[in-house]
Amino acid sequence: MGGVGGGGGAPGTAQGPPRRIALLPTAVLALGALYCLLPVVWVVVASTKSGRELFSTFTFLPGTGFTDNLADLNAYRDGIYWKWMANSGLYAGVGAILSTMVSAVSGYALAIYRFRGREAVFNVLLAGVLMPPVILAIPQYLLMAKADMTDSHLSVLLPLILSPYGVYLGRIYAEAAIPMELVEAGRMDGAGEWRIFLRIAVPMMAPGLVTIFLFQFVAIWNNFLLPYIMLGDDEKFPITVGLFTLLAQGSNTPALYTLVITGALLAIVPLIALFLVIQRFWSLDLLSGAVKS
Repeated sequence: MGGVGGGGGAPGTAQGPPRRIALLPTAVLALGALYCLLPVVWVVVASTKSGRELFSTFTFLPGTGFTDNLADLNAYRDGIYWKWMANSGLYAGVGAILSTMVSAVSGYALAIYRFRGREAVFNVLLAGVLMPPVILAIPQYLLMAKADMTDSHLSVLLPLILSPYGVYLGRIYAEAAIPMELVEAGRMDGAGEWRIFLRIAVPMMAPGLVTIFLFQFVAIWNNFLLPYIMLGDDEKFPITVGLFTLLAQGSNTPALYTLVITGALLAIVPLIALFLVIQRFWSLDLLSGAVKS
């Protein structure tokens, strides 16, 4: 009986340390989440404060000036803030769609076709992934200036269409998701290459393309340097550059700081909404793919 009792106590003792060890990564992740969410919480709280409340005390208690801040933001220069939001939606929406299309075609071609120089092209793309965008901003500006296209919507859109990281993801996902047997079967049935790509490859690459679209949309929405260099007319500014100009003017007009904070809060809302909507379709695509397999 004593042996049985001793044997029963051993597992409980053995299970103790692993459970305590598992708490460590959980605590680290919780601290990381708190570190990332703290600025967001401060923006939400600060947007509710009036100018006097914002500069008089630093607390996480909500203020009483949110509606006034919204009204002031809406009235500033006849609602130019909403033009900046619309411009960001144009740049991010159109740019992400075009970039996803280019990434899908390029990634599929690099994954399925065998041609001379394929690996060299892919290595160049990898070099583009590792290269910081700030290095390319000035050359892109010089190219657009040579073509007399600066200070236009196209000067911001065109450099964003080709994403080395998007093409990289497209190739990786195409290699993993598209069996060559299906491509060969489509060819044997007489289907052309474009028909195979559109009818077979694109549906199977859908979850990967959603990922590329999401990454590109967020990257373009948050892009600052390229439109800051390319654009001179503030009517064409995206939300990032527009809020920067407000922040720069705030040194002379402190009342504009409340507009900047409220505008920053509103600028986050479309990204959150897009992520929630796309996550739903993303999950459906993954589930449908698992059922088909």
